[in-house]
Amino acid sequence: MRHSHSEIHMEGPPLPPGPTPLPWVGNVRGIDPAAPWTTYAEWGKIYGDVVYSRLFHQEIIIINTEKAATALMERRSHNFADKPVIATNDLLGMAFNTVLMPYGPRWLQHRRLFHQAFRADAAVSYRPIQMQRAHQLLFDVLEDPDDWKNAMQMLASSSIMKAVYDYDTQPRSDPFVSVIEKTLRIVVQDLRPEVAAIFSAFPGLLKLPSWLPGMTIKRRAAEAKKYATDWLDLPFQHVQKHMAAGTAAPSMVADALNKHAGEEEDEQFITTLKEASASAFAAGSETTSSALMNFVLAMVLYPEVQERAQALIDEVVGRDRLPTLEDRPSIPYIEAIIRETLRWAPILPLVTPHATLEDDIYEGYFIPKGAMIMPNIWAMTRNEERFPNPTVFNPDRFMAPDGNVLPDDTSRILFGFGRRNCVGRHFADISLWSTITLMLATFKFSKAKDTDGNVIDFEPKWCDGLAIHPLPFPCSITPRTPGLTKEMLAQIIRATA
Repeated sequence: MRHSHSEIHMEGPPLPPGPTPLPWVGNVRGIDPAAPWTTYAEWGKIYGDVVYSRLFHQEIIIINTEKAATALMERRSHNFADKPVIATNDLLGMAFNTVLMPYGPRWLQHRRLFHQAFRADAAVSYRPIQMQRAHQLLFDVLEDPDDWKNAMQMLASSSIMKAVYDYDTQPRSDPFVSVIEKTLRIVVQDLRPEVAAIFSAFPGLLKLPSWLPGMTIKRRAAEAKKYATDWLDLPFQHVQKHMAAGTAAPSMVADALNKHAGEEEDEQFITTLKEASASAFAAGSETTSSALMNFVLAMVLYPEVQERAQALIDEVVGRDRLPTLEDRPSIPYIEAIIRETLRWAPILPLVTPHATLEDDIYEGYFIPKGAMIMPNIWAMTRNEERFPNPTVFNPDRFMAPDGNVLPDDTSRILFGFGRRNCVGRHFADISLWSTITLMLATFKFSKAKDTDGNVIDFEPKWCDGLAIHPLPFPCSITPRTPGLTKEMLAQIIRATA
């Protein structure tokens, strides 16, 4: 019979406090399955910064404060760099995903490839692509403002596909992007720790036939596995084809292959590069588009923030051209809006779980080896001492009295901790700034009106899953310049260049 640390750790420091578990099954009572981070935040108010929980045999340490996360996952990064075994990962064909890969040589190879392509000085080379995609977004929204969500998803997908594979996505139903999105739609539900824990506790379930009641996950997994194979292979083959023809432009994949050129054929390197590049898309597209959707929602709900930002853009840039990255230092309020967007509606409320490589001690509490570590970003961004009235969207939280942004950028915690933090954060930062600033310069966001001209009020809601974004809400997006046409917009973009 397998025993948990809570049963065998009878001497030495105690485990962190936490709710009383049910026999054998653990802590499932009272958890909101759609938003477990809210339950964990409430536990934090009762039990403290670090909370112990258990789900079947899996021990879980929930970290509810930035202080504890920094002390453990930053200052002791090596011990918290592992990932828990998620039983559904291989089943869904996602063993290649860097984000969920155990700490070790394979993960370190992935990390090196990411660092070469997306470290701060390397990410600068992608800026022209990102500005070009942001300009295209303006045309797309101007042409069909009701389809703004798809336009933002296309911007995020096309930017990362160009950077990773030098691939120009089609405006609608791109075959490569479609395959990836179909995979992600399946896996974001079935990779959740609470789903995976059931199969970890009962591994025999994975051997049951897919036609049995309750085993729809196996049918979905078979579909996801096929999509995942195409996700790995098809965009990569696109790069190889263009390299063979001598027409390949710089990209993450082409640059890595060129660096490796002349060396003996290495199948392991090719596999690693395929996996890392596929993981880059998953990490970059969903998070960027979700953040942009949250930005639009905030502008609709808080028009005074939008109006202030637009007035500052007009003051610095005028109305005859669009903002560029050179204008960034002169409009610090945009930085505050981006930080507040990421704080107000964190895209990954629980980030992705880590795991401990060895036993550890924190403030007198025992943290067992192999425990799942859950950094609760939701609780950290709802810390009322640091962020009064945390549910209110208020960029002034990040503004100093002299009109500059405060040096302490809390949004960094949204990109992970320690050795597992997001290397692509520099790329994401440019995508967010360029898109948000250009959208504010060009459009007005407001609540929609019904056929009688009455404003349609609504209560914002978000989807559930590993990454969250707003559920559909009524809004109106109109040009700030009356009668703006595609030709006029093109002229303004040319004047900007």
